[in-house]
Amino acid sequence: MRWKYVLHIIGALVACIGLTMVLPLGWGLYYGDGTAYPLGLSMVITVVSGGLAFTFFRDSDASKKTSIMTHREGMAIVALGWFAAGVFGGLPFYLGGTFGSVVDCVFESLSGFSTTGSSVLVDIESVPRGLLFWRSLTHWLGGMGIIVFSLAILPFLGIGGMQLYKAEVPGPSPDKLKPRIKDTAMTLWKVYLLFSAVETVLLMFGGMDLFDALCHTFGTMATGGFSTKNTSVAAFDSAYIDYVITIFMIIAGVNFSLHYLLLKGRFKSLIKDPEFRVFAMMIALFIVVITVFVYAEGNYDTVSDSIRYTSFQVASILTTTGFATADYELWPGVTQAILLFCMFVGGCAGSTGGGMKVMRIMLLFKQSYQELFRLIHPRAVSHVKMGRIVVKDDVISGVWGFFILWLGLLVLAAFVVASTGVDVVTSFAAALACIGNIGPGIGGVGPTDNFAWLPDIAKWALTFCMVLGRLEIYTVIILFVPEFWRK
Repeated sequence: MRWKYVLHIIGALVACIGLTMVLPLGWGLYYGDGTAYPLGLSMVITVVSGGLAFTFFRDSDASKKTSIMTHREGMAIVALGWFAAGVFGGLPFYLGGTFGSVVDCVFESLSGFSTTGSSVLVDIESVPRGLLFWRSLTHWLGGMGIIVFSLAILPFLGIGGMQLYKAEVPGPSPDKLKPRIKDTAMTLWKVYLLFSAVETVLLMFGGMDLFDALCHTFGTMATGGFSTKNTSVAAFDSAYIDYVITIFMIIAGVNFSLHYLLLKGRFKSLIKDPEFRVFAMMIALFIVVITVFVYAEGNYDTVSDSIRYTSFQVASILTTTGFATADYELWPGVTQAILLFCMFVGGCAGSTGGGMKVMRIMLLFKQSYQELFRLIHPRAVSHVKMGRIVVKDDVISGVWGFFILWLGLLVLAAFVVASTGVDVVTSFAAALACIGNIGPGIGGVGPTDNFAWLPDIAKWALTFCMVLGRLEIYTVIILFVPEFWRK
């Protein structure tokens, strides 16, 4: 492991994060809310720290061999880079005096960058707007990925960048749209930026000002869920805004490679994609079923209101966005069970959504069916397919390994939280909400609650879970395997 080279690249990533703080600094100066000092000082500290690390290690022998970046170094850069982002991203919160402790600052920061959306804020609307904008901006940066962002704008990461891309992009197999990885990253960011701009304009048409429109766009396209209001999107009480955000949450939950192909005029690629078809059918089915139950139980007076609130919450939970327009804990028990299942599934591979991903769930079911088929026809030759493509055995084994690790770490995290005195239901829900990058859960961390009351040990454990979920388990856990550090 060439540690000087690893720190060299991480320094560049940290400096990039520091430069993005100029955007919330501008809002702080515009509103005169007193955040210019904490944001400005945080920006200086972050840029200088990153710049020093980048410069100090640049002339080392290791940093001159960027063309042969190893897979281990790529994984170390991504994992440690995200933790560094969480620490430096929490500086504005700490210096601004918004949060009571270091753990709260890091929790909120990594909740933003990992697009989890879990929050320790009790009164969001009392927070200065400069800090609220930074809080939402961390979503947007983390949604497409800090590393992918850096690959798009920093030419020196173009060599050996595939290791970084594979280690960060969600899904069993990342799509490479262009021959050069830097061009792939730039393409994904252009699509991401285009949808963000369109949603911002549409939300402004619905009555939001530019500030709120940008913040909610960041939370939507990153499937994060940070809002500027205490009651989330429900505060705007607008069916138009609800439906706009619902549509863009679904868009963000789809593989961005498909969006690129769609924009290139290849419309059939979307319909032919088996993962998208399953994702779309799940959304439609869950909306219909939950609508029937909530209307029959009298939760809403009209069918239109039932569809409006149900479709929003299904899209929000399935894509792991976490926005809320209703307290689904008041809905019938069967609807909560469906939403709990949605928390496990998550969005599509290659989307900004969290969870296990639709593709992995499909592969697990297909592989399980194949084993039953082999029991009946032991001499038959059969393969697991996604559409017409045969899935390689190493991908299947990777999915099963991910599934076991995901469930094991979920149980372990729930045990750690419960050991601090939190009830079992809340412990499990909190662990699921964080490792699945969902945001709200059930019990004491439901849609109308927050994570502020949890003990510090539980917050540290859940913070770690957020990064685990965002980086798809392997990239972080591999750092704790002794063989990873051996030559």
